[in-house]
Amino acid sequence: MFAFVVAAVFLLLFAAGVLRDRRRFGNAVYLGLAVTFLGIGLLAGIDDAPPGVAETVMIVGLLVLGLGPVVLAALLCTNGVKMVRKEGRRPANLLALLAGLGMFALMGLAIAAAVTRSPALGVLVGTTLLVLAYVSFLFLCFVGYAYLYGRMRIRRDADYVVVLGSGLVGGHRVPPLLASRLDRGRQVYEMLAARGGDAPVLITSGGQGPDEALPESHAMADYLVERGFPAGAVLREDRSRTTEENMLRSKELMERDRPGSSCVIVTNNFHAFRAALTARRAGLDGQVVGSPTAAYFWPSATIREFVAVFLQYKVVNLGICLTLILLGVLAWAVR
Repeated sequence: MFAFVVAAVFLLLFAAGVLRDRRRFGNAVYLGLAVTFLGIGLLAGIDDAPPGVAETVMIVGLLVLGLGPVVLAALLCTNGVKMVRKEGRRPANLLALLAGLGMFALMGLAIAAAVTRSPALGVLVGTTLLVLAYVSFLFLCFVGYAYLYGRMRIRRDADYVVVLGSGLVGGHRVPPLLASRLDRGRQVYEMLAARGGDAPVLITSGGQGPDEALPESHAMADYLVERGFPAGAVLREDRSRTTEENMLRSKELMERDRPGSSCVIVTNNFHAFRAALTARRAGLDGQVVGSPTAAYFWPSATIREFVAVFLQYKVVNLGICLTLILLGVLAWAVR
């Protein structure tokens, strides 16, 4: 019963957080804690379930704990190889592969600790599992809430649509990933324009990289205009180099022309929640929506987004991880 009460408290905190501001990572943690304590409450009452339910839950749990990590590691490695073949060997494209290999390495280490009965290996594995459990919990919170955030209704009172840039192919051509953002941005623009009143303005946001022949925002605007989008409705923000600068520079343009205005920000769906967190920090009154992305791109991209968010709160997160490691060292010292 206590677990259900705690779950209800966290669910209320989650609801209050969403009503106050959807763009908070705390909302994801509250939701994750609510689901966790709800699960604990259900498991605690499993003895009162109809005959056969407890046995079924136990079998399923053992299968998930035993085979789940192996299957997940294999899928990550397979996806990682595909990602490298399609997108190249940039560090960001290796994340799924490295995560899968890391899981296999940890499983091998656990087997070695069990076979050798080495206390040192046992403490190392236990400490690593504690840190991994904490990071995995945050990762599941991030993925779950990002999924919900991406399905929230688009506001209909925005004055601007801001499309975030990404790299250009060959230094001048819009790649499929960026084209997806622009097509989605156009859809949002047309929805807002249909409301009546003052027409919105679409901002293409992106500066010029060292290997690019022109600013990303110019290539993005050209892509839209060549496909019939009204040139007079496009504003080019061509000084930003990062997502945070996208937000700040676009905000400057909006405040210059329409002080106090709001916007809808468009990026790819895997990037939407982190972009929303960034928009909140930049003081931008904007909801973030995502555009479709190829399925094979998701695992590495999602891991990359989570790592970036994890490091945004590095004082708390690294502090907790360090505390768990110190507990492992203490356990080794007093064994």
